[in-house]
Amino acid sequence: MPQPIRLILALHNHQPVGNLEHVIEEAYQDSYRPFLDLFSRYESLKIALHTSGALMEWLDARHPDYVDRLAELAAAGRIEILGGVFYEPILAMIPRRDRIGQICSYTRWLQDRLGATIRGMWVPERVWEQSLASDLADARIEYTVLDDFHFKNAGLTDAQLLGHLVTEDEGRVLSVFPGSERLRYLIPFGSPQQTIDHLAAMAEQHPGAIAVFGDDGEKFGTWPETKKHVYDDGWLERFFDALVENQDWVQVTTLAESVDNVPPVGKIFLPDSSYREMTEWALPAEKLVEYERIADELKQNAHWPALRPFVRGGFWRNFQVKYPEAGEMYARMMMVSRRLEEAVHASISGDRIDSSLLDQARTELYKGQCNCAYWHGAFGGVYLPHLRNAVYRHLIAADNLLDRAAGRGETWIEAVADDFNFDARHEVQLANDQLLALITPNNGGQLVELDVRKIRHNLLATLARRPEAYHRRILDGTQQPNGECASIHDRVVLKQEDLAQRIQYDDHPRKALLDLFYDNDVTLEAVASGEAAVGGDFVDGRYEARVRRNPTRIQVQLSRQGNAYGVPLRITKGLTLDAGNSTLQIAYLLEGLPPDRPLHFAVEFNFAGMPSGVDDRYFYNTDGNHLGELGSRLELSDVLSLGLKDEWLGIDVNLKASRPTHFWTFPVETVSQSESGFELIHQSTAVLPHWFVEPDADGRWRVTMQMAIDTSRAENHVENKLVAAAT
Repeated sequence: MPQPIRLILALHNHQPVGNLEHVIEEAYQDSYRPFLDLFSRYESLKIALHTSGALMEWLDARHPDYVDRLAELAAAGRIEILGGVFYEPILAMIPRRDRIGQICSYTRWLQDRLGATIRGMWVPERVWEQSLASDLADARIEYTVLDDFHFKNAGLTDAQLLGHLVTEDEGRVLSVFPGSERLRYLIPFGSPQQTIDHLAAMAEQHPGAIAVFGDDGEKFGTWPETKKHVYDDGWLERFFDALVENQDWVQVTTLAESVDNVPPVGKIFLPDSSYREMTEWALPAEKLVEYERIADELKQNAHWPALRPFVRGGFWRNFQVKYPEAGEMYARMMMVSRRLEEAVHASISGDRIDSSLLDQARTELYKGQCNCAYWHGAFGGVYLPHLRNAVYRHLIAADNLLDRAAGRGETWIEAVADDFNFDARHEVQLANDQLLALITPNNGGQLVELDVRKIRHNLLATLARRPEAYHRRILDGTQQPNGECASIHDRVVLKQEDLAQRIQYDDHPRKALLDLFYDNDVTLEAVASGEAAVGGDFVDGRYEARVRRNPTRIQVQLSRQGNAYGVPLRITKGLTLDAGNSTLQIAYLLEGLPPDRPLHFAVEFNFAGMPSGVDDRYFYNTDGNHLGELGSRLELSDVLSLGLKDEWLGIDVNLKASRPTHFWTFPVETVSQSESGFELIHQSTAVLPHWFVEPDADGRWRVTMQMAIDTSRAENHVENKLVAAAT
């Protein structure tokens, strides 16, 4: 019989804020419930379980019996309930005040609902920075689980990772357990006996050691092919049986029992890191390709096992650089967090502010900090529009509540210039009671955010098409056989047949008010595919900005002297917003145009959150006639307006021009990776009004456009629901 050893099974169950209802229900039916059903039968086994706050609230609302069972098993000592950050943000991504606030609020929730004593917590995605130790300790957390990769990056060996270690920051002490990467891949993808053999080998060399498995509970039924593997084919039952059969030397225990009964094996300060795969995903795409190539070559080298612990990829925060759209969400989140903090201080200082509105705003902010839409790896992440939309929905809701708390009237207007996105340059924010528009003068004078406040929707929550390291796997044509159960890190499954032909890249962001010049004979197909060359330096050039204000109207005027196909010219564009109005007035003036030839000028808009392929989301013309669903490619000539309507979302966007205009429209679709395979995702609807510009006698050309945004359908729907509820 092997020497005694302790095994901790720490599971993490999570669903993102804004995830689709049926997806969460399937995860409950396929994973959370059957796991608990089977585990309950094995009375000698124990686990540590973390359920994220967003998922726990969903479970409590729809399956309260499941939450009751968790409380019963926790009271019986079978399950140690782990706390965490309520809505599962990456700790390093949010301010310290929000870290501690989210941890403490979730601890209170778990204590009240489950009667559990919370001592340990789950660190989302195991993204670690050493300063977090003091924050966790200040939130009354005693211990957590990270990956053994963190510890090996610090120079420790497997022989030094036999239990928990202590770490410290600003005099606060925290215990940290190293979760085994080997166990992450064995469970549940190896045989149960392989795990027993691995534990036996560890026990022979290191009697009394503690082995920790810390990973997603969705591996047990929700990940592709795992429901059949884990339950139908009996893997989990065989695994639990194996643990019971070997319990004379394998003590299945909890984090709390281990901390209380086993002294720490040492002290360590951990470098900034996450689990190994996450550090790789954070690299720029071209560097990740190079990294994977070099790693594959080094695996043939005898020194690789010794070298491997010192090789890691990138830094989690650089997802904001890899995906600028994630950086935009982060900046918006920080704007709301800072505004809430200012309101709290004002309240403490004696201002009459409704504290209940601040509490509601804080909850909305916390929900908008959920991590899943801020990065991308094996899961869809930032590529999933419904997750990005959910982040903005909650952040806009928090902003609206803070407006109410500040006592703003029914109509108001303001313009603010500040460094909102932390790039050491000023952006301009135009806002009223209907809309919030964010403009970047130093990057093309682009409109990068347009919040429709009544329906809490950012029309520019878009995503550009960009190279990904995994695209080469699609282009290589390698696929995994259907029905094969493997880790999501190893799967190559194409969910559509023509994905290799659908991989396209953009050379500019998919936002609005992008100023483009094309060849006169360019085709819609070339523009839509991203292959059309843009002549000129306006799309990402620096514009001078002037803000004009009066009590009922605000305007930002943007001007740049540049060139188009070698022709020097000036573009001046203005964006105007009136109090109480949901129409943006857009004006363009081009000066210095050549008298002998026309220039092909386009202004690009991209509209997000209005999906394609559905009949109740469509284009319409001046007469209100349908022109096709929002995934249609349209080429319209010499028209004065084009509308987009989403009846489900309840929004109508109408672009009306002052002169005959050509319109191009096309869908922007990305090819991206998720746990279920590679897939095509609609990201935005591109609308490009364009003209063959011929100057007047002074070398000038003008156009004005009105973007009218109507949400009356959505507002009527809400009012009807309220009336129905009241009756």
